[in-house]
Amino acid sequence: MKLVVVGGTSGMGRATIELAKAQGFDVASAGRRAGSDFHVDVTDAASVRALFEHVGELDHLLVTASPGTPGPLLEQEPEQARTFLDGKFFGAWLCACYAAPRMPAGGSITFITGVAVVRPPRGAAMVTAAFAAVEGLTRALALELGPLRVNTIRPGYTDSEMWGGLSDAERKDLRRRVAAAMPVGRMGQPEDIAHAALFLMTNPQVTGAVLEVSGGESLVEALS
Repeated sequence: MKLVVVGGTSGMGRATIELAKAQGFDVASAGRRAGSDFHVDVTDAASVRALFEHVGELDHLLVTASPGTPGPLLEQEPEQARTFLDGKFFGAWLCACYAAPRMPAGGSITFITGVAVVRPPRGAAMVTAAFAAVEGLTRALALELGPLRVNTIRPGYTDSEMWGGLSDAERKDLRRRVAAAMPVGRMGQPEDIAHAALFLMTNPQVTGAVLEVSGGESLVEALS
């Protein structure tokens, strides 16, 4: 089976690539960073179209890319705010639009959102809105594209490169606080998301679903 991961050079995308390869998938990564098999800018329709024209037929697609600059509502210009919506929502839409005609019945498209959909953090209105839009898109495309399947994973706190701006001490403290707060007693790992992604790709009865892989984050008080 052929899998394309858009945003596969780090974190959840990279973990999914490694797990999929171990299970015998033919995998290609695409993104803007060095190290991707193919270069793509998900905010550019021509770039996304060219990617899938080059890739050709595929069985599964995972879109993890989230380019853009989120920020507080009253501190953003409209053009800046749109960058995250363009990257997250329209990026997902473009990938689905150009990949779906090349995918078989029973193939799958998987998007990534986050617990911000149900537990919005302060200062992240556009992130929350974009994630909610992707989850709505998931349900709509599951109907429109079936029997091609479309699902979304909703991660919680995950110990990945997204926390790269923290110092080692700050990151260690974050892991401690998350582990203490979560019902599962640990912070999520990229491999947890990879296992969820492979489950959604290989279970033929799952479509239109949002699978939360958060360790119970949406059940507890938000971290301060």
